[in-house]
Amino acid sequence: MEMKKLPQRRCVGCKNSFDKKELIRVVKDSEGNISLDPTGKKNGRGAYLCKSRECFETAFKKKQFESSFKCKVSEEIYKNLLEELEKYHAE
Repeated sequence: MEMKKLPQRRCVGCKNSFDKKELIRVVKDSEGNISLDPTGKKNGRGAYLCKSRECFETAFKKKQFESSFKCKVSEEIYKNLLEELEKYHAE
C-alpha cells in the first residue's frame, strides 16, 4: 500500500516547514476579519503558525501577518489572536 504524502506548510514565525496538521491556520475572510482557524477549513487567505507563543511573538514583531494578508493588522487583532491561541492551548 502506497503511503499518502502529507501537505507541508511553513510557519510564519520560525519559517520552518511542518505537516499541515501540526500547525494552526490564521485566516483572513472576505470581510477582512482575521481569526484562528483550528479546523483549517474556513474560507479565506491563510497563514500558518506553530502552536507556540514564541512563534506568534516573532510573527508579530516581524509583521509577518501583514505580509501574508497584504493589509495592515492592528495591535488589537494581534491581542485577540493571542487570546484565541491561549484558549486553544487550554483545551
